[in-house]
Amino acid sequence: MIVRLANKNDLCGILELYTNLHDNEIPQITDELKKIWNEIITDKKYSIIVAEENGEIVSSCTCIIVPNLTHNQRPYAFIENVVTHVNHREKGYATACLDFAKQLAIESNCYKLMLMTGSKKESTLSFYRKAGYNSEDKTAFIMWI
Repeated sequence: MIVRLANKNDLCGILELYTNLHDNEIPQITDELKKIWNEIITDKKYSIIVAEENGEIVSSCTCIIVPNLTHNQRPYAFIENVVTHVNHREKGYATACLDFAKQLAIESNCYKLMLMTGSKKESTLSFYRKAGYNSEDKTAFIMWI
């Protein structure tokens, strides 16, 4: 297993992996999608972490470092889009991605690392608890727009 930051050549592999996240379809590669990808891949505070096996991206998460004016102006990190290909689950790939994100947060002097999930499955929630996250400290509210 190799865990690393995504690079500009990983777009198709990540989009294919994302079909395992909420039944997303692979979008058409348009100029707008390429523009968004370039924005993401060149933003030093926006990291897509991938785990690959035999050259295939099998797991990923996004880690965004957010500048902050509180907590002695220390940033915080936010994790989203945690996904592992259905054929590669329960092999440690997502844990490795989350560990990599945690290291990025530590290196960026973040004071906290937050993760949100839309899953209500106890196995998923248990996975995040085992990874060190808790659901007791904060309450999340979402407004879909």
